[in-house]
Parts: sequence; C-alpha cells; structure tokens
Amino acid sequence: MTQMNASSAIAEGLIANGVDTVFGLPGAQMYDLFEAFYQYQDKLRVIGARHEQALGYMAFGYARSTGRLGVYSPVPGPGVLNSTAALCTAYGANTPVLCLTGEVPNSFMGQGRGHLHELPDQLSLIKGVTKWATHVADPTETPAQLNAAITAACSGRQGPVSLQLCWDDFGRMAEMETLSAAEMPVTPVIDPDDLLRAAKLIKDARAPMIFVGSGAQHAGAEINELAEMLEAPVVGFRGGRGIVGDDRDMGLTMAAAFKLWPDTDLMIGIGSRMEIPFMRWGSFMDYLRRMPGKKLVRLDIDPAEMDRLDTDAGIIADAKEGSRKLIDALSQLTVTASGRRDKIAAAKAASAQEIQDIQPQVDYLSVIRDVLPRDGFLVDEVCQVGFATPYAFPVYEPLTFVSGGYQGNLGFGFPTSLGVKVANPDKAVVSITGDGGFMFGIQELATAVQYDIAVVVIVFNNSAYGNVRRDQQQRYDNHIMGADLKNPDFIKLAESFGVTGYRATSPAELKPLLEKALALGKPALIEVVQDRGSEASPWKYLMA
Repeated sequence: MTQMNASSAIAEGLIANGVDTVFGLPGAQMYDLFEAFYQYQDKLRVIGARHEQALGYMAFGYARSTGRLGVYSPVPGPGVLNSTAALCTAYGANTPVLCLTGEVPNSFMGQGRGHLHELPDQLSLIKGVTKWATHVADPTETPAQLNAAITAACSGRQGPVSLQLCWDDFGRMAEMETLSAAEMPVTPVIDPDDLLRAAKLIKDARAPMIFVGSGAQHAGAEINELAEMLEAPVVGFRGGRGIVGDDRDMGLTMAAAFKLWPDTDLMIGIGSRMEIPFMRWGSFMDYLRRMPGKKLVRLDIDPAEMDRLDTDAGIIADAKEGSRKLIDALSQLTVTASGRRDKIAAAKAASAQEIQDIQPQVDYLSVIRDVLPRDGFLVDEVCQVGFATPYAFPVYEPLTFVSGGYQGNLGFGFPTSLGVKVANPDKAVVSITGDGGFMFGIQELATAVQYDIAVVVIVFNNSAYGNVRRDQQQRYDNHIMGADLKNPDFIKLAESFGVTGYRATSPAELKPLLEKALALGKPALIEVVQDRGSEASPWKYLMA
C-alpha cells in the first residue's frame, strides 16, 4: 500500500499497463488528473485537441492501427457527450479505447442542482455506447477499477470502456494498492467436438470461402496458412483488410470474391460479424440468418455470435489459437485443396478490370496506392472515394487500412488519422476525406501543427454531400435539400493554420503532389477539385 491520490493512481496504472499516450482536453473537473499527467510526463505524453470528438477519434486511431489500448480524457457532461460519436465507432469496430472522465462533486451526486456539466445520469448514457463503464465511488478502488476497465477493453471481444470519478475524488489522498498491470483472462478452452465438427464440414466442402474481420487482425500467419491449405479465397470488408494481402494469391477484395460467390458451398467466418455475405450480398433491409445452399462455420471469441446466425459449426476461440487448432485438425483429416487457384486468379483479374468504371475514384486510389509505402496507413472516410476503398484500394499488411466500421461516422477520418500517426510516427499516414466530412474536424489542423503530426490529408472537394445528393436526384425526383455545400478556400485555410497546401484536378496531378507532401515530414493538405456530381456511384460493388 502507498499514499497517493486517485489521479496519481490512474497515471501510474496507465504506465504499468504500457500506455504511453493520453489524448486529453483539460477542464475544471479534470485538473488533478492532468496535474498527475504532468508529474509523469517523462513516461506519459498528453496530446491535446480542439474538440472532444477529435480526442476520441485520435484514441481510436491509435488503438486501431496498433492493437493497443487508446486512452483519452474529456471533461464530463457536454465534453464526454461530444466524444460519444467516437465511442460509437470504437464499439462498432471492436477497438480497445478507454475514456477517463469526471462527475460533479460527491455531495451533488443525484441532487439535480445543475452543477457544472451535470447530466441526469451520465454513467447510463456512457454505458449505452461502451462495452463496460463504471463510477469509482471510493478513490481507494481506483487501481483495481482501472485495471478492470483495461481488462474489459483488451480481452475477449474488444471494445471501448469508461471510468469516471467525482470532481473532488481525483485529488483525494488515500492508501492505494501497489500498482501492477491488468491481468488478461485466459482464452476460451476450445471444445474438441466443435473443432472436429468444423473440420469435417471443411473437409467435405467443394468450394469454401473465408471471411475475416477485425477480430482476426493478429492471426494473419495462421489464416494465410489455412487459405493456402484449402485454396480458399479470403475476403474482408473493412476490419479484415490486409490480414491476407491483396497481392497474395488467396487475398481478394469483396468485388473479386463476389464473382466466386455463386459456386461457394461453405463460408468460414473468422473474427467477423459476416456482414459481406449476410448483408452486402444478402439483404440490407431484412435480417437473414441463413444463406440457402451454403454451410456456415464460425470461429469467434464472442459466444453470442454463434446465435446471431444459423451456424452449422461454431468454434469459440481466439482467432489465432483457433485457426492454428483448425489447421492441425484438418491436417489429421488429410484435407485436400479445392483446386480452384486458377479460378481465383481469374476472378481477381476480371474484377480489377470491371471496377475501372468507378471513376474517377479508382484512378485516384491507384495513385495513392502507388505512392503510399507498402506498410503505410490509409484512413478512409464517408465520401465518394472512401466508399470505393473496400474493393479499389489494395491493402497488403494487417492494420494498415483504418476504417470507421459500420457506424459510418461522417467526419471521423481526419482526426482518426492524427491518432494513427501519433502511434506510428515512422510510417506514412494518408487521410482521404470529402469536403463535407473534413469540415467536421477541420479545426484539428491546429492540433496537427502544434504537435507536429505529419499526416497528409487529401480533401476531395465536390461541393456537396455527394451520396445524399445522388440519392435525392435519383430517388426523390431531383429534390435537392441540404446536400449542396459552400466551401472555404481550403488551401488558404490550411496555410492560415501553418499547413502546406496543394491543389490537384486529376489523378496525374495528384501523384507528384502526394510524393512531395509525404516527403515534407510535416502536416500537409491536398485539395482535389471535382465537379459536383461527377463521380460514378460506388455502390455497384458494395451492394451486389
């Protein structure tokens, strides 16, 4: 036991758990916590922001690109509410993020007096968008509750968590437990009967296809081995991109994989909610539990996933360990490869040609891929170019494609990319965004300059919320409402922040500018000017 306050316990606990960065915006309730961060600044850096939503997105980007815990700290009430969009993203993308926030002073809890930043029931609000959240009523419980939060965030089906204390409890001195790292629960013991059932289904399959999600990002070696053993194509939509690189024989985009879908008789889902076959290739409006004529094997650490779809064989396991056990079981059954290598290669080649009709998005993404190093990061966005990335931007390495997942949060991309770059300072990071989404977080150009976060953001400016505008034109008799935008001069605006700005009007012009911007080693912005409504609809290969 040692004498300290709750804030110092949090700082020491974060350090003990390997955290080196907190994204934080100080305010009255959090002063003691930030004072503790100051005292430990040799081991724990604080990166600020100009809006709390950006704090959450930066923590998300940090976690999503590394697989490690991302931590941020906003003030309570409106501050933490501003960040809930980012918590939604982390929840939807199963990403370990910790939100540290405050509450009104102890004597005001539950009194409804309208104290600074008071909400009727802040904890319940946060619980709605997190995997786990608690209020630490006794400061002496801070070390144990912090470790409980970290365990919840980083184990099982990962996700965001939150810890809150009363304003006056952050500075309250007390006897605290000796601090140590959180203990992670052991992975589930794999049921040998489940494993054998899955292996037999796979052995009997004629044309299996493997679907991977973010829960399998750490299992790339095993999934590559499994795919080669079976000669089974591997496809990921967002979270699974890069687990099997698109330049590998078995690595396919969703557009290429769809060409093999009619002949597929077995789906193998690993760490994936199976959105591609059941929603993108099934029905986006009706909940499907089974695909006619196709068997389903699932390998997932979350037991609840086995009941969400009609599963013929389910293995509850960590993706890495479960894939290894499955490979061993298949070896004992002397499984043979599907013999479809040529068909898979033909599907990839045909798809690469077909998607060329999604212009100019495909050409712009080709330029970005040519310039971005193999291990560089691309952070997408809800925009016309971003919509095309699942099938038109090749991904070669795990974790290097950072997406907001199914939440589809407009404006998440640029602030998320700042967190990616903070976590990966020696890697190239490119953010692609539309003009509408970029304006949600444009103030974070100041953050990029202040902390020298060398992200290159490419703003595709079509003076519209392009998807909304197209839908209103095509489905609502051209009744344009709230979709057209009047924008600032993005180059002048960037320069006013101290960011180098460039302007391109074609893929050919973009390439040398992107090379120059990445070589700067400083924050940079490239505006790509496009005519309103000039892009082809990207949905043809997303909603087959």
